[in-house]
Amino acid sequence: MIDELIKQIKEKNAPIVVGLDPTLAFVPEALLNRAVEEKGETLEAAAEAIWQFNKAIVDAVYDLIPAVKPQIAMYEQFGVPGIAAFARTAEYCREKGLVVIGDVKRGDIGSTSAAYAVGHLGAVTVGKARLRGFAEDFITVNPYFGIDGVKPFVDVCREEGKGIFILVKTSNPSSGEFQDRLVDGRPLYEIVAEKVNEWGADCAGEYGYSAVGAVVGATWPEQGRVLRRLMPKTFILVPGYGAQGGKASDLADYFNSDGLGAIVNSSRGIIAAYRQEKYAAYGPEHFAEASRRAVEDMIADINSVR
Repeated sequence: MIDELIKQIKEKNAPIVVGLDPTLAFVPEALLNRAVEEKGETLEAAAEAIWQFNKAIVDAVYDLIPAVKPQIAMYEQFGVPGIAAFARTAEYCREKGLVVIGDVKRGDIGSTSAAYAVGHLGAVTVGKARLRGFAEDFITVNPYFGIDGVKPFVDVCREEGKGIFILVKTSNPSSGEFQDRLVDGRPLYEIVAEKVNEWGADCAGEYGYSAVGAVVGATWPEQGRVLRRLMPKTFILVPGYGAQGGKASDLADYFNSDGLGAIVNSSRGIIAAYRQEKYAAYGPEHFAEASRRAVEDMIADINSVR
């Protein structure tokens, strides 16, 4: 699947991913009101509203982008109906030809990681049927449990032709509380990066990049420069652009000389674009068109530094 992601990035000339992280605050009032009229003031209404919101945005931008990244917590807050909306969103995005990166940040002891891996990337056998729970191509993984927690995901990736992105240096301000701690004189994130490089060494696709990727925040360009050198053939998923403060000018070193090696995420900067002054003229009634304009602007901005 890493080859499919790269193929789409090259074809669309768009090293970006749209984070489908909806909250009810982002959903235009008219759309939410329609869901409430149909289903009452219920979790089902909330889930229907975010599904319709997602669908409109995907319909507006799918031809421009290679991938989407739904963050599962934004759906879990609505309980079982929210999880159903997550699954429905992922399936719809796959139908539109997009690569789906499930931002689920899973990781546990071996047997539990194996279940997470099968649930999100693999399939379960029920009688004679082999069934998939979610339509994801990649997921994000927490490496805190070490190889015991990561190996089950790598194994399923090999079996299914899928991929993972392992947290290395995250974009949040307090990430340094643990990730920057010195271990034998080196920051922990460098040691994790070397492990990611090791774990993905035999998972390379035809473009030379591993199916075992890394998450490195746009908010840490100096660290990103070091991590690019430590993980030369690791694809980097880059959160933190836009709303979190990361700028395109910070990201040149996240890419390799081939113009590949990184895919930059924007979530609320795209899906809530109509709420920004720059795109306010579109208004809530044309929120999806505002998202398309924001995608076009982001692609041009990121491509200016590749």
